[in-house]
Amino acid sequence: MKDFTVRPWQDGDDLALLEIWHDADNSTNEAFRASITADSDAQPWSRTLVVEHLGIPVAAGTIYETSLHHRHLWSYLEVAAEHRRQGVGTLLLNKLRELAKSSPSGVHTLRTKVEPGSAGEAFAQAHGLENLQRSRLVRIEAGAIPLVPLHEDEDGRAHQAIEDLATGSIELTQKLWDFYVRSHAWDPPAETPLPRVNRLFLSDEAEAFGAIVLRDDIIAAKKQGKKGDIKAFAVSYRPLQADVPGAEIAEGSATEILLGYDYDFAGVREAIIQVLSLLAYQYPVTVEVDDSMEDLAVLIDHFVKSGAASVVTETMVVAETSLKAL
Repeated sequence: MKDFTVRPWQDGDDLALLEIWHDADNSTNEAFRASITADSDAQPWSRTLVVEHLGIPVAAGTIYETSLHHRHLWSYLEVAAEHRRQGVGTLLLNKLRELAKSSPSGVHTLRTKVEPGSAGEAFAQAHGLENLQRSRLVRIEAGAIPLVPLHEDEDGRAHQAIEDLATGSIELTQKLWDFYVRSHAWDPPAETPLPRVNRLFLSDEAEAFGAIVLRDDIIAAKKQGKKGDIKAFAVSYRPLQADVPGAEIAEGSATEILLGYDYDFAGVREAIIQVLSLLAYQYPVTVEVDDSMEDLAVLIDHFVKSGAASVVTETMVVAETSLKAL
């Protein structure tokens, strides 16, 4: 293409690109911008390219490996608004696809996230990336879900219990990982030891703040010296603003939670509501739900329809199939 050249990333490209890109089109693009950085041969392996127009950076794209989801390379590219629809994005994507063939893992298919109706979605579809999974970040308002009482027998003895559990708990870590694997059957994660699972999702590094669990059949379990199996759980996370010196958390801000459950539990939907209604009793919460989390997704659809919840963001994971990338 005349007047356009492609080269590797250089120091200072980030500032130059931000000057011409201005604000991101959406929150997904804003989050991905942080991944556009210098090449790395260490874990995670990554490569970044920049497109110049008459010597000025106007576009950039990156590909990188991840150890948790290793079947595709994550990818992202962005072109300055005034240079779109000129073939720049296609030029950049083709160059990234060539670089992907040299990934240490041997994985060369690409995936990314796009927002429905965005230019990114149209570009991805036009270049052969297919939908894998829809994900929504949903806000549930304080008190919007009526509290659901715990089960008792005819003598008033509790069959269920809500318990605060330390985020370092091996039991909780195992339950979270079981849920994660089941909810990501569409993109199976790599085998991961529990200490790493804990570090990724439940540690101070992950900004995990606290956790509650719903235990079921606790009377029978107590007779065996046990507590009862965890059927649903929620992990809360510190807001990003809490780590910024002097920053104030806006009134009405929602607590981010990861909500999981036992896929095989017959009363799973009631268990989900029991946990959600308790968490959102006094303060709003946000929860990320994939369509693969069928029981949670069905309930969220109902809450959104009734006005108890609202969709904050919606994204689609799209990817190349192996056949298309060969």
